[in-house]
Amino acid sequence: MLTRDRIRLDADVYRPDAEGPFPVLLMRQPYGRTIASTVVYAHPTWYAAHGFIVVIQDVRGRGTSEGSFRLFAHEVQDGFDTVAWAAKLPQSNGRVGMYGFSYQGMTQLYAAETRPPALTAIAPAMVGYHPYEDWAYENGALLLQAGLGWAIQLAAETARLQGDRTAFQKLYQASRQLPLNDEVAACPDVLKQYAPESFFHDWLSHSYPDDYWQRITPCLEAVDLPMLHIGGWFDPYLRGDLRLYHEMVNRSRYPHPLWIGPWGHIPWGRIVGNRDFGPAANSPVDRLQVQWFSHWLKKNPEEIPDLSTVNLFDMGVKRWQQSSHWPSTIEQRWYLNSTGLASMHQEDGQLVLASADQSLDKPSTPSGDTVDTLVHDPWRPVPSIGGHAAIPAGPFNRAAVDCRSDVLTYTSAPLTEVVSITGQVEVNLYCWSDRPSFDLSITLSEITSEGAVHPLTQGYARFDLPAEQWAICRLKLHPTCYTIPLGRGLRLSISAASYPAYAVNPGTGETALKTRTITSAITTLSFQANDCLKTYLSLPIAT
Repeated sequence: MLTRDRIRLDADVYRPDAEGPFPVLLMRQPYGRTIASTVVYAHPTWYAAHGFIVVIQDVRGRGTSEGSFRLFAHEVQDGFDTVAWAAKLPQSNGRVGMYGFSYQGMTQLYAAETRPPALTAIAPAMVGYHPYEDWAYENGALLLQAGLGWAIQLAAETARLQGDRTAFQKLYQASRQLPLNDEVAACPDVLKQYAPESFFHDWLSHSYPDDYWQRITPCLEAVDLPMLHIGGWFDPYLRGDLRLYHEMVNRSRYPHPLWIGPWGHIPWGRIVGNRDFGPAANSPVDRLQVQWFSHWLKKNPEEIPDLSTVNLFDMGVKRWQQSSHWPSTIEQRWYLNSTGLASMHQEDGQLVLASADQSLDKPSTPSGDTVDTLVHDPWRPVPSIGGHAAIPAGPFNRAAVDCRSDVLTYTSAPLTEVVSITGQVEVNLYCWSDRPSFDLSITLSEITSEGAVHPLTQGYARFDLPAEQWAICRLKLHPTCYTIPLGRGLRLSISAASYPAYAVNPGTGETALKTRTITSAITTLSFQANDCLKTYLSLPIAT
């Protein structure tokens, strides 16, 4: 097809072996159309066999499509033009649906922004809806491993398309082992030399939300479409999925079913990290999408029950939980107690559940002056292991990481009641730093009777505060859904790094682009324990 500015975009078109007309399923992606996102979806021939014309298109400047690729820059107009073209394909019934995850999910939102008449329903999966806070940065901290790795992948593909063998090989080698040891870890020399036009330079230059991020954020204020929302508990873009879901469900006249499985970004199967979540965790998405698009796009659609349901996979009981809306919760508060040795002895730091008749605004333990201290050394930062931001993602056993002396741990006694967590866990810390900038990495885990430590959810944030002053630091962790059975324990782990998932905070207040490894400073952090008004863990308990 030709766009309005006469750029040729190429697509593969899969057709049912039958007479039409048929609705069209469209995916627009930057990785070479033959892949067709088969890392998580069935092949397009499978969808075509279910009565759809399937169009897999190379976006501008990728695959064999003409033009220059600039991240998200052309997807609004090109998306509109492509939907209009697809609706007029031979045998088309004039109705178009879009599907795809990650970048392919974002192309759906950009296309929807201009409300093409033929676009009838979409199924965005794992989308960083607001690219700054849902994709590139998490609470002000740069997602280094995922962002840099993706930038190198796209740059290598650019070099391949241009026939630059030297650049491709250098970037390919860098993709196999990220070059994190250059003077500026966030912007290695290979990216500067062989990918000077990479979007990642912009991401590093715009470390705070500004007009740059506003320009690449889909504007959906006037959009109302039925959307099938798909996410994963260990996917870094779940924040974006839920932001989009809540925005749409609060104002849309259409159903907005939501499915969140126990998956990382890829793949979507029962084994995640080193946990097996059982056969129910295998992806139902292909069959769901056939039902979804059949309902909205075909001439005589079948009715689908429970179109607006919320479907959350409970990773503790290993099954899907269904409700008509996002679950309601009540707060359950836990206090952090210690004798000051929570960094040295795992039995010292304790998580203590507030009693049922205890007021949350009055101390139940002495408001003492116990302080737990950790020292963050940028020479040997606490490593990232699993969670939603590291590669690979998922619930890997973090017992060895918790043994480090730069990790504070607070552990509960074995549970005497089942705890069902749904939503965002929040941690409130009263802390002090000798540097004007520091990071907090917080993980909530389940402890088995054998001593394995399985992360349930993690959170990360950068704090820029006056040095050597006590302050309250609040952090919401990644959303989760987990029922913890009797006999298991809870653990809260606190550190000042999770590397290389996130760039190391140098302690100077400089951004990742300006940080030189040589200037990174050792940082001392102290936390007030035994003060339940200032330091506590808040769990959202499903009602």
